[in-house]
Amino acid sequence: VCRSNKSPWVCLTCSSVHCGRYVNGHAKKHYEDAQIPMTNHKKTEKQEKIQHTVCMDCSSYSTYCYRCDDFVVNDTKLGLVQKVREHLQNLENSAFTSDRHRKRKLLENSPLNSKLLKVNGSTTALCATGLRNLGNTCFMNAILQSLSNIQQFCCYFKELPAVELRNGKTAGRRTYHTRSQGDNNVSLVEEFRKTLCALWQGNQTAFSPESLFYVVWKIMPNFRGYQQQDAHEFMRYLLDHLHLELQGGFNGVSRSVILQENSNLSASNRCCINGASTVVTAIFGGILQNEVNCLICGTESRKFDPFLDLSLDIPSQFRNKRTKSQESGPMCTLRDCLRSFTDLEELDETELYMCHKCKKKQKSTKKFWIQKLPKVLCLHLKRFHWTAYLRNKVDTYVEFPLRGLDMKCYLLEPENSGPESCLYDLVAVVVHHGSGVGSGHYTAYAAHEGRWFHFNDSTVTLTDEETVGKAKAYILFYVERPAKPAAEKL
Repeated sequence: VCRSNKSPWVCLTCSSVHCGRYVNGHAKKHYEDAQIPMTNHKKTEKQEKIQHTVCMDCSSYSTYCYRCDDFVVNDTKLGLVQKVREHLQNLENSAFTSDRHRKRKLLENSPLNSKLLKVNGSTTALCATGLRNLGNTCFMNAILQSLSNIQQFCCYFKELPAVELRNGKTAGRRTYHTRSQGDNNVSLVEEFRKTLCALWQGNQTAFSPESLFYVVWKIMPNFRGYQQQDAHEFMRYLLDHLHLELQGGFNGVSRSVILQENSNLSASNRCCINGASTVVTAIFGGILQNEVNCLICGTESRKFDPFLDLSLDIPSQFRNKRTKSQESGPMCTLRDCLRSFTDLEELDETELYMCHKCKKKQKSTKKFWIQKLPKVLCLHLKRFHWTAYLRNKVDTYVEFPLRGLDMKCYLLEPENSGPESCLYDLVAVVVHHGSGVGSGHYTAYAAHEGRWFHFNDSTVTLTDEETVGKAKAYILFYVERPAKPAAEKL
């Protein structure tokens, strides 16, 4: 009807193809129009039970019943749904094969594309795999692609023993989940592991993370539905739930035992948050010292807070600068944001500190120090802020280093750290495109084996450092630079 090629759904009753409800909703309208003739005559109880209008997503091959308003797991006795699924897959594969031949000819004839794929004098294949958008799930895809390029974190999950959640006839077979399934057979760690294993294997077609998204719906109710979500909020929930599940036992094996066996991380490098240490806290965990001073009596209060990421304000004086090319005043840098986070700050009237010596709330100052830096430093730039009635986006360009971010000056005891232990190199950037938190689009840039890639849902392209440096970053992932061996230093 609208000639859209986004989110195509095929009706399994009449084979017509329409767009999904999050495009123009013609598939749903097709279902509603089909119900009108049925209301004109009385149906028997038996007929009432079988009038289900089922359609199939042409991208992920999952089936959905509009009458039940739910995804369908079962098939007919003759396996007709699976036959349609296999037919669509064959069509896609044949279309893809011809498209691949066409692209190969273009690559051979184009010096620009050949140059892009040349690394150390030899042409290499583009081995990155994209993630299909399941309906405004770009927020999830951008975070998953970023985490998949954090080598130490990703390798840990890939090396975990597989947990078989299904037995008997369904063992080893792909299942099409429904929201009505029980909670007992879901594992976030397992689905996260499978998704990471599917990336960087050189698969040409994009991977559909629907099994992971189903588990997300089950254990994180905030992310149910298909509306746009905040990528930073999703990342925090994901890491927190992975951390909690890794602490518990699963399939008779304690994940904390696996961590001790498989990980080379020493006890001194672990940061405990809500219980025992896991790979999440070992990689992302740092410790802040929160120092509060009463301005009336001078009493000092110190508190240590573990963190997985740091949320940084963009200083107010830079908030009107939108692009890198604008010359109205100095450019905002990541150092400005870090300085704003760690500088001494006087708390306003709404944040009065309860002084134990004065026995009442008093005016006070606050300062943050970093007591322990993490192996992966995750920096979140607070681009969304509330005004009187709505949430606005700060679209300011923030300059950030791709190499050698020095965090030494923010440490509580810098003299106890080595000369290179505070240096960080960028590994991934999440970017929000658009004006509002509930709208727009997320993509990610990530470095893999010396090359930078741009991940835009199912599309993955090679890019360069200059393009990455111009991005309006929302979340930055920095990896601690390994210390040089003593022989190298000499």
